[in-house]
Amino acid sequence: MSQVINLGPIETSNARATGNPNAYFNNLTLPPINVSQNVDDAVQTFFQRITGDKSSAQVLASAVIFTAAGQGLNPMATIAEFQRVPPGELNDYLVVFLNLNRYGTSILGINNQPFINQFVKRTLLV
Repeated sequence: MSQVINLGPIETSNARATGNPNAYFNNLTLPPINVSQNVDDAVQTFFQRITGDKSSAQVLASAVIFTAAGQGLNPMATIAEFQRVPPGELNDYLVVFLNLNRYGTSILGINNQPFINQFVKRTLLV
């Protein structure tokens, strides 16, 4: 008895992929962003004071600097705006700011519940 399989063979050669990585990664081929050490330190210090952790402050600082550069904004002006935000609302503002450079299908911090047809939902649960 033969078995029908709809999967093709796995490609094991060293040939380069033919797809365009920019279709999947929107910042892969962008030139590096250069800011002064003072700006980088100031942004890191702002986030380190809030988070209390140096490594998370570095990640947040690099994301904010990258997004600010992508939007043509001054990172120091962005941090000045963040300082005016009440402490409990900073997460919301930061999520909106970081989503400015992201594709609409890849949004941070927003719970998106698409409509599911009741019959499809019932079929999936059974």
